[in-house]
Amino acid sequence: MNEESALKRLVKLTQDGQLDSIKKELDENEELVHSIKKKHFGRSGDTLLHYAARHGHLSVVKFLVEDVEMDVELYNHDYKRALHEAASMSQEQCLSYLIAKGAKIDPLKKADWTPLMMACTRRNVPVVSELLAHGADPALKNKDGWTCFHIACREGDPAVVQRLLQARPDAWRTESRTQRTPLHTAAMHGCEDVVRILLDQCGYQPDCRDSCGVTPFMDAVRSGHIAGARLLLHRHQASPLAADCLGAQPLHQASLTAQDGALRFLVKDLGVDVNARATDMQLTALHYAAKEGHASTIKTLLELGANLHASDRKGRTALHSACGGQQAEAVRVLLLLGFRDTPDASGTTAEQLARKQDVLAAFHPQTCPES
Repeated sequence: MNEESALKRLVKLTQDGQLDSIKKELDENEELVHSIKKKHFGRSGDTLLHYAARHGHLSVVKFLVEDVEMDVELYNHDYKRALHEAASMSQEQCLSYLIAKGAKIDPLKKADWTPLMMACTRRNVPVVSELLAHGADPALKNKDGWTCFHIACREGDPAVVQRLLQARPDAWRTESRTQRTPLHTAAMHGCEDVVRILLDQCGYQPDCRDSCGVTPFMDAVRSGHIAGARLLLHRHQASPLAADCLGAQPLHQASLTAQDGALRFLVKDLGVDVNARATDMQLTALHYAAKEGHASTIKTLLELGANLHASDRKGRTALHSACGGQQAEAVRVLLLLGFRDTPDASGTTAEQLARKQDVLAAFHPQTCPES
């Protein structure tokens, strides 16, 4: 067996945790011992130590470190160490061993992720606790300005979130590069239990905003997480009428993302005006839905009382928006629902815009060969 084949076999044996077979291979070819000490494999450039830690094969990890004398700080092409692998895959025994062997606790991989951040992508409190006990810093930020607390709030495990707050009570006082808080993150991802913890134990101001003016309530609504939106509404005095930097309210954002249930919640339960305007261009929710081509949302908005012929600041209707966005199905739906094509402030009709945007067949389906 040539060296390349032997190395590939060692990778497979390491992934499978076959320590005896690994030893046998190395005994039969002592030159391989020198090769594997710093050998990087595949596109990611992992070492055998990375594979062993990732798969939780403690006996193999020990053998590679103690017998082969591999450096625990070896990193792959993304600057991942074996400790990153153990943390990200919740391999607690391997993690503890690597720390005991002197692995740095906060090394940065690509995009400035620490092992603690990677551990927080999993629901494993012991691994998080082990890293914290050995000095992992929960305040470090990755390239996006996220701390491990942001990441834990996105994943939604209340136990991990509580453990981080126990280690650092002010962990919630952090913002990403776009000024998004962990409360934004939890609300956006529908992590209702975490939202409750953040509202009960942390000092967020109602309707805290990111750099685009988006509030946690907006995030919850535009992602369709109504339970989280209710929590923010009733326990944090969130406003269902707050507007972002472009003047869009939760109503408009839910239309943009086709969250029909959220639209019914806003209009029927909270009494939000279905014809409310976004302040920048006086767009209605119907304009947003039409531009994105959300045919079912168009129907929902009309059921809720949306004005089919409302126009924006430039006299453009939802039909103009659908044509401009090349949304043929939305055009068909609007016409079927009785839309009357009228010119905008510049004299351009939606049909003229449809011709320019190559969706004219939606106006005259009989001319389309497939109809």
